[in-house]
Amino acid sequence: MELTTVWFLVIAGLWIGYFVLEGFDFGVGILLRVLGRDEPERRAVITTIGPVWDGNEVWLIVAGAMTFAAFPEWYATLFSAFYLPLFAILVALILRGVALEYRGKRDDLPWRNRMDTIITVSSLLLPLLWGIAFANLVRGLPLDASHEFVGNLGTLLNPFALLGGVAFTALFVAHGAIFLALRTTDDLRDRANRLASIAGLAAAVLVASFLAWAQAMRGNLASTMVAALAAIVLLAGLAANRPIHLRPLAQPAGQPSEAKAPGAAASAHPSRREGWAFAGTALAVALGVASLFMAMFPAVMASTLDAGWSLTVANASSTPYTLKVLTVIAAIFLPLVMLYQGWTYWVFKKRISVERVAVS
Repeated sequence: MELTTVWFLVIAGLWIGYFVLEGFDFGVGILLRVLGRDEPERRAVITTIGPVWDGNEVWLIVAGAMTFAAFPEWYATLFSAFYLPLFAILVALILRGVALEYRGKRDDLPWRNRMDTIITVSSLLLPLLWGIAFANLVRGLPLDASHEFVGNLGTLLNPFALLGGVAFTALFVAHGAIFLALRTTDDLRDRANRLASIAGLAAAVLVASFLAWAQAMRGNLASTMVAALAAIVLLAGLAANRPIHLRPLAQPAGQPSEAKAPGAAASAHPSRREGWAFAGTALAVALGVASLFMAMFPAVMASTLDAGWSLTVANASSTPYTLKVLTVIAAIFLPLVMLYQGWTYWVFKKRISVERVAVS
């Protein structure tokens, strides 16, 4: 396998990791005011992502840096074509990070309400813009013979791109709702589960429509199969989170049983398999993004004006020596980053209760 192909796969893997991990961050931020009815509940919602959200953004930084190093021509054309959307993404990321960090610095409810508004709006804007950007990468852009973008902002806001933005947003809302159900307790957990069921069905329809359109536009057999698998896995994850009525424990001999109301059901409180559901949405995100990269290959930025003017992994890459050095660096440091982040999730795996984070 050529190093250009290897590095295309590496960059695709970094984006997949970013969207899987930061995706539920976005969903939690969007749902902050929807599920958090008061300050203690909103504090609990924020606490679920507090230890990990900034680490999730490392994947974006590494993906951008690796693109610049391995495919400088792709990086230059990408930032030229998406100048305004990427600038808006940068501003939203900054505002969201500041709001998450400074929300608890003042014991002032109006201050926290303002920070919550910033978190919600920026978390909604980010997946919408990322979806528009990636949809345009799949669709192709008007590039001239010098690989210069000759369109405008209206070119990027086409129906396919807008569907991509809405599909990304809906999928991350469902991903975030299931994450909250996995990490919270009691009434907050129940409401997150109910919302996950509704959001998941909407996401399944939108994501299936978007991926089907993407594959019809530029797909191949392999990418189409992966896209179909993404839709199936998403539905399977939603089905896995249906409530299960557990059989009550047997009454020990000689112990008096508690009085039950007439007609009371004998089944125990329903339990849910949020872990399987979260794994399903995470895998659906990974497979969906992978199918987009597979449909793009080998043209990292296709030209809608002339196929010969497209940027490919061959004409957009760095020198072979640069790619060799990058391969050694990535082989050493990427596993370390993944191990550290996995350890972080393991340490902060316990559920968050509203009472434990309530403020007076």
